[in-house]
Amino acid sequence: MAKILPRKGVLNITPYKAGDAKIEGFDTVIKLASNESPMGPSPAAIDAVKTAADSGMQLYPDPACTALRAAIGDVHNIDPDQIICSNGSEELLHLLAKGYATDGDEIIFCQYGFLAYPIATHAVGATPVVVPEDNFTANVDAILAAQTGKTKIVNLANPNNPTGTYLSKSEILRLRAGLRNDILLVLDAAYAEYVDQDDYDAGFDLVNNGLENTIVTRTFSKIYGLAAARVGWAYGPKSVLDILHRIRGAFNVTALSQAAATAAVRDQDHVAKAKAHNLKWLPKLSQALNEWDMTVTPSQGNFLLAHFPGGPDQSLAADQFLRSRGIIVRPVANYGMPQALRITIGTDAENEAMLAAFAEFFAA
Repeated sequence: MAKILPRKGVLNITPYKAGDAKIEGFDTVIKLASNESPMGPSPAAIDAVKTAADSGMQLYPDPACTALRAAIGDVHNIDPDQIICSNGSEELLHLLAKGYATDGDEIIFCQYGFLAYPIATHAVGATPVVVPEDNFTANVDAILAAQTGKTKIVNLANPNNPTGTYLSKSEILRLRAGLRNDILLVLDAAYAEYVDQDDYDAGFDLVNNGLENTIVTRTFSKIYGLAAARVGWAYGPKSVLDILHRIRGAFNVTALSQAAATAAVRDQDHVAKAKAHNLKWLPKLSQALNEWDMTVTPSQGNFLLAHFPGGPDQSLAADQFLRSRGIIVRPVANYGMPQALRITIGTDAENEAMLAAFAEFFAA
């Protein structure tokens, strides 16, 4: 009997493993593994969900996300007709691969890029082209050197997860100028709201340059604290959005999620508080970890990548020790960095508890 086989590439996928949320023996844990916001969502978003739940759960949501796109457009001063909303920004990465690549095509991404990139690439039968980074930072020259006649998409997280590094606006412009015009540049700006550098730009101007070959993806899962709602969005050329609308699910963002995100994006005071909390703790944690001879990659996200002087064995031991204290951080060996742990910025109390556990570990 003939066996039913999946399409080419699917069996090359290593399933994505989310950060752990539980530790056996602990009723509650300190979860610093998934880059979730320690500030939680805006109270206005919570109220909006409650109102939406009371007003018609039997009805399908607005498939066009009209109110949400209008709110995003107002806040970012961009055209709502060039915005598409999604079930998390990861859905957009898959839709873009599905819409623009197939067997024999190539999709470029960086050495320490988000693990969703190879998954989306293999899922459509395309070939992943992984380019080396320079000191855990995307290398524009390496990306440009990797393009071939088969290249369809370049995925670039800016800032990047799990490293926290970023490319300046001038480097992004140099990248776009060096790519062929028929290559789609996907700027994954999930952490854009956290960036505190004058030379950073999310890339909206490139969408507006008239070449119709750049799209910027964003999310409500990080600084907005709506990870459970699963809302992403993108700003792109209408021609690209037309392709995405043809292949997305008809009702891919729930009514409750639309209500939450619409209220959240209009509460920029809450966003400012979340950014201020992050800016308070990034240097504080970095300095503390440096004092234990760890090397911390400078981060523009809501997390730190800490490299252990004792290499992979010490990193593993530290992770196990933290777990013995009810603290979950993120090992990144699956990214090719077994010597490091990625640590999400938590609440004041969570950060202090994590530092106390590290002090105990290094004193042992």
